[in-house]
Amino acid sequence: MTSSAITASGLRKSYGDKVVLDGIDLDVPAGSIFALLGPNGAGKTTAVNVLTTLLAMDGGTARVAGHDVVTETRKVRSAIGVTGQFAAVDELLTGRENLRLMADLYHLKDHGVIEDLLRRFDLLEAADMRAVAYSGGMRRKLDLAMTLVGRPRIIFLDEPTTGLDPRSRRTMWTIVRELVADGMTIFLTTQYLEEADQLADRIAVLDQGRLVAEGTPDQLKRHIPGGHVQLRFASAAELGAAARVLTGSTPDEEGLVLRVPSDGGNKSLRSLLDRLDEYAIDVEEFTVHLPDLDDVFLALTGHSSTQEVAAP
Repeated sequence: MTSSAITASGLRKSYGDKVVLDGIDLDVPAGSIFALLGPNGAGKTTAVNVLTTLLAMDGGTARVAGHDVVTETRKVRSAIGVTGQFAAVDELLTGRENLRLMADLYHLKDHGVIEDLLRRFDLLEAADMRAVAYSGGMRRKLDLAMTLVGRPRIIFLDEPTTGLDPRSRRTMWTIVRELVADGMTIFLTTQYLEEADQLADRIAVLDQGRLVAEGTPDQLKRHIPGGHVQLRFASAAELGAAARVLTGSTPDEEGLVLRVPSDGGNKSLRSLLDRLDEYAIDVEEFTVHLPDLDDVFLALTGHSSTQEVAAP
């Protein structure tokens, strides 16, 4: 595999007059978690369907695991696994039978992988129960386990925690991190900002078919105004002295706290503390407060992450 697990250039897809993907470019490093973030209807699932060869693009080029998604479809499919928004398990089969079915489809003679996956996903006790009796979290774990039967190098997770309770969601996060630690590449689509913040090495924000920003979570947050450093002092005298030195700051005399606008970067923090040292002003503690991804999304798209855009 090349250093880039997934690349796309000028990717376009329309349904009639509705443009769903409007010339997007992607570059996903191997062994990383890449999150495509956006509200429902933004084009996330369409992007996944194009990259996984399930949908023909109208324009542009894309390569997955080094293979062209149009001319090398079989090679792409042999290198990937896909987990969609809804668990694709057969509810009439047990968990073990679902995994055995996948192993048979891959023509695997050694079914030892089944027991390994049941153990890894903490499904051994429920292995012989029909999937219809599984909770939502258990179904999602089984669905992902089924995806791993073929030992893919790249996994597409399309909204993998939709409908899960907070505990099940965090369990899925742990599993995703472990997969990447094993060397896999994860392409994640989600509308949950916390999920992208927790998991992703890089995030691309998709809005109405266009990528409006890309970077690490911290990079995206630092582009949005509102970051500040909160300084706490031992006395009112030190607070007052610091407020006079640091122009533009806002003091809280009751809490002995000074709020100073900042991007939270190392250079700006060092400059701020050096300024206080210059005037022999001691700081009891300081904390950095950056805008969260909700702020980023609102600033970039003009609407909140939970709002839907018109879907085709």
